[in-house]
Amino acid sequence: MLFLVNRLLSVFLTLLLISIITFAVTNILPGDVAMMIMGTQSNPEALAGLRESLGLNDPLFVQYARWIGGLLTGDWGTSLVFKEPIGPLIADKVVASALIVVMSMAIALSAAIPLGVWAAIHRDRWQDNAASASALVGVSLPDFFWGIMLILLFASVLGWLPSSGFVHPAEDFFGALRHAFLPSLALGLGLMAHLTRMTRATMVSILQQDFIRVARAKGLPERSVIWGYGLRNAIGPVVTVAGLQVGYLFGSIIVIESLFNFTGMGWLTYQALLNRDIPLIQSTVFVIAAVVMLTNLIVDLIYMVIDPRLRAT
Repeated sequence: MLFLVNRLLSVFLTLLLISIITFAVTNILPGDVAMMIMGTQSNPEALAGLRESLGLNDPLFVQYARWIGGLLTGDWGTSLVFKEPIGPLIADKVVASALIVVMSMAIALSAAIPLGVWAAIHRDRWQDNAASASALVGVSLPDFFWGIMLILLFASVLGWLPSSGFVHPAEDFFGALRHAFLPSLALGLGLMAHLTRMTRATMVSILQQDFIRVARAKGLPERSVIWGYGLRNAIGPVVTVAGLQVGYLFGSIIVIESLFNFTGMGWLTYQALLNRDIPLIQSTVFVIAAVVMLTNLIVDLIYMVIDPRLRAT
């Protein structure tokens, strides 16, 4: 219980710090919010009146307090580009990005764990070298490269999958999966390479432990030793690394969603930055940070369930 309280306090303080940094950085960006709303040819007096009505002439700490109060009460303001309330706009885009993140994580884990275990079992043999070389290629090449290659192969040449667009799962679930598969695969390939290396290194260490030797000495089947004893003890660090990679996914998702014209949080953040939509930039950055922090908290709790030793500390 004390661990959970400490982690929640840490999440709260981190989000508070992120909100301060985000607000400070967005206020030094070039651009005038009032001029973006009314246009560059607007009357100076009208611009001054709009700045006053929006509170842009107030001290920064007053503007920050008003912004935080709006976040807590659900009044996130209105996007300057989309002319829509920011709260519902972000809520809709989070669904799209969550679909990509979940699918890419599923793709990465389903391939990385068996591949990493396979490489560890055949340590220093051609199987291990092949898996390590594949992982090195996956780590070295950027996500947008995989995205371009996947578009050329599966969309342009084979025509199996759409190359762009987003379908809401509530409207067409299988259509949403078809549109999300290629961007998810582009993200998942790089993540799979990282997790393969992590799984392989952890399994190599675990397979050298005494309890593995005891299990083999008892005559247990090798499959049970590898998957029941070895992987069970190696999965904790892999899950932790996978959870921490959520931040990596949300960082890469801006490029991937823009490449595939997939209208999620990454695409929305890019549009906000491109058009100097200050209120939308502040909200999207804060939401992405909050999602990353919440995911890390969930990973810590899952790790405690996997490893009972942590519950005793």
